[in-house]
Amino acid sequence: MSASLAMTHLVPLAKEVDENKVTPGVLGFIVFAVMALAVWRLMKSMNRHMSKVDFKEAPDPAGASREPADAADAKAERG
Repeated sequence: MSASLAMTHLVPLAKEVDENKVTPGVLGFIVFAVMALAVWRLMKSMNRHMSKVDFKEAPDPAGASREPADAADAKAERG
């Protein structure tokens, strides 16, 4: 019974809204809030997974013995 009483009080408020204006309403807010929450959880999960990644690169044994091409060309020109 209280729900119907609340609706009778809200109906006059709805008539005061400009009928030529389109608004997203409560459903639009709920959809936006759910999307914002999903993005926040994805960012939190990504941050957790990225903190587990080890960015230290092992030296390449084959590449360590070679000189870079620019250094080799500079030595060849000098001597």
